[in-house]
Amino acid sequence: MTLTDQAIQDIFSAFKADGQLVSARPFGSGHINDTYRVITTTGHNYLLQKINHVVFKDVPGLMNNLVIVTNHLRQKLATVRGADTSKEILTPVEASKGDYFIEDETGNYWRVFIFLANTKSYDQVLTEKQAFEGGKAFGRFQALLADLDPKLLIDTIPNFHNIEFRLQNLDKAIASDTAQRLNKLQPEVEFVNARREQMCSILQLGREGKIPERIIHNDTKFNNVLLDEHDRAQCVIDLDTVMPGFAAYDFGDAIRTIINNAPEDEPELERINLNMPLFTAYTKGYLRQASRFLTEGEVNSLIHGVLLLPYMQSVRFLTDYLNGDTYYKIHSPWHNLQRTRAQIQLVKKLEEAKETLNNIILKTWQHEI
Repeated sequence: MTLTDQAIQDIFSAFKADGQLVSARPFGSGHINDTYRVITTTGHNYLLQKINHVVFKDVPGLMNNLVIVTNHLRQKLATVRGADTSKEILTPVEASKGDYFIEDETGNYWRVFIFLANTKSYDQVLTEKQAFEGGKAFGRFQALLADLDPKLLIDTIPNFHNIEFRLQNLDKAIASDTAQRLNKLQPEVEFVNARREQMCSILQLGREGKIPERIIHNDTKFNNVLLDEHDRAQCVIDLDTVMPGFAAYDFGDAIRTIINNAPEDEPELERINLNMPLFTAYTKGYLRQASRFLTEGEVNSLIHGVLLLPYMQSVRFLTDYLNGDTYYKIHSPWHNLQRTRAQIQLVKKLEEAKETLNNIILKTWQHEI
């Protein structure tokens, strides 16, 4: 639904922004939240964003997470020489009634951030410098939050990276076979089943107390890092999925997209190969920051995250394909199957290179400590 200028004006005026709204234009390419760039009478720029409460069902909890996290980041960076908290941290704007969001008369939820000028983001990592900066940004993000109690935050999307939950959903999809597709999926199902136990290793390490639960980002795509005009990492954004988890999840999630030379849904499987220079650069950037807080157990778990995240994505794509393509947008009837096979091929390539990849991680860590 397209909002009228008056509706946007009314929503924006409910926040304690500097100046009155002069213009508001759609901004960005996000798939979850609708966003407008607002310019005010004082020349200040803001982002007005509608929160997707279908995806994020507990909006007060979501915004409480965001305020806790950004306040903690601001307090930590205030003690860092040369840091600029106004540029390096998202700043939510308080609403007139004291919260950091409002509910409009149609039941939609809105929030406002100060706009970070002279920044850019990229959907794809193309250079080793970009990979290094991405790793550094997410490593620093985790490091700054390492002393914040995960119990203070809610799970904004429960079971988001819980592979046991994802496998349970797959089992239900197999049992129901809603779209009558199971009879052609034996290789894919066998591949998933053969790795069930080993892919639960991070969860098991957590249960045994061998790795700690931390506050992590949970969506470490490269376009969630804003870079300055010199392509240096400036600010980590899209904090809606920041919640408790394991450090290896963030590392593996980033590597899943960075290391793959081909698109996520590449139909020609022989084109899927590993970009080792980008993996090495990201690992160096990440551990340059994260080595200050990671335990040895966590460092050893990073390779498990590298294998887990593409495996988990293959499970999710396969589940959706079996269910009749009800979750992910598709461009053809076999798109989810194509995605499944591409992610499985990526897992195979990662398994073949596992020892090499882990050696890069361990040598980089030893160098940093």
